[in-house]
Amino acid sequence: MVSRILNILFISTIASLAFTPASPLRAGDRLRVVTSLPTLKSIVALVGGEKVEVSAIATGYQNPHFVDPKPSFIMKLSRADMFVTTGLDLEIGWAPSLIQSSRNSKIQMGGDGYVDASRGVPLLQVPTSTDRAQGDIHVYGNPHYWLDPIRGKQIARNVFEALVKLSAENREYFEANLNRFDSEIDTRTAAWEKALAPLDGVPIIAYHNEWPYLEERFKFVVTDFLEPKPGIPPTPSQLVKVISEVRAKKIPVIITSPYFTTDAAELVTRQTGARLAVLAPSVEAFEGVDSYYDLFDYNVKVLLEALNSPPSN
Repeated sequence: MVSRILNILFISTIASLAFTPASPLRAGDRLRVVTSLPTLKSIVALVGGEKVEVSAIATGYQNPHFVDPKPSFIMKLSRADMFVTTGLDLEIGWAPSLIQSSRNSKIQMGGDGYVDASRGVPLLQVPTSTDRAQGDIHVYGNPHYWLDPIRGKQIARNVFEALVKLSAENREYFEANLNRFDSEIDTRTAAWEKALAPLDGVPIIAYHNEWPYLEERFKFVVTDFLEPKPGIPPTPSQLVKVISEVRAKKIPVIITSPYFTTDAAELVTRQTGARLAVLAPSVEAFEGVDSYYDLFDYNVKVLLEALNSPPSN
């Protein structure tokens, strides 16, 4: 905690010394867009096309809750025309301090260049209480909403509206890209749903509660977690409970992300024969997952391989 505070103070100092205001956007220039996550970067690129220059702060294989702020992020944000965040409280530990330190009025909350990608997205698991004894509870609802491709259409709509606000002369161009994105998502989602039909109603164990939108869209059922509570590492008693549950319900698959250790999951697979599927939580989580479409292509493939492979023991 102390090192994080010192890092933020250092960055603020660097920003105050190195800050130069973003120059006004000239006709024909590309909008400079920074996103919090690579998934948002991909959606911005698909909607903005050649009219945007877009980069992400976090990596795709990084836990989005924990991103260490760096001076280079401040410099990037200070020159941005737009910043796109997942909103809610996913990035609350790092994004607000970076935005504030950028001293870029356009991307401060309420500015024309500030985009909350969650706006208008139907959220799951909105808590009725915020008792910290329940673990790391997201007070606005589960923030991993981009893992439903249909909800991705609302993210793209939010990006489109912000792009038009900043570059109205390119409205028709952005709108054509948005319509193309929506059509592509509809077509691909139908194919993904058909491919994952064998998972309909199948019980699954997850490491962390980050998959409810993927679960709802593709109709598998997460029955338990390796974490005893959100954000609490697996305990021996929780693993004993999960092993018993996997055996009793013949649960075939355990899913996790690349930023969690696989030790606990592998223990359960050895004891039960369940298969481990390390899914991509974001674009750029693995090689070849370069776009929002790739994200679902990859996860569908990995889920089917796990479901159809022989027991692990």
